[in-house]
Amino acid sequence: MSNESRQAVKIAAMIAGGAVVGAGLGLLFAPQSGAETRRDIARYAKRAQIRAARVTRAIKDGATEVFERGKMLVHKNEKPVAVEVA
Repeated sequence: MSNESRQAVKIAAMIAGGAVVGAGLGLLFAPQSGAETRRDIARYAKRAQIRAARVTRAIKDGATEVFERGKMLVHKNEKPVAVEVA
């Protein structure tokens, strides 16, 4: 591993560690109870799940449409093969 990649790994580890410490301090000094925080997290997770399902569905529909258009273009540009009799 080169020196530059070691530095990148150290920086990434420091950022991740800082995020964990920050999250822990945020929970310790939160202005609401644990039950309220868990409820809020559950609501947020449910909304995120619904949004992710919508986005996934939209991507799937778009990909299907692009695939079908591509298939139509390929079939449109195909020419019949002429068979010559010797």
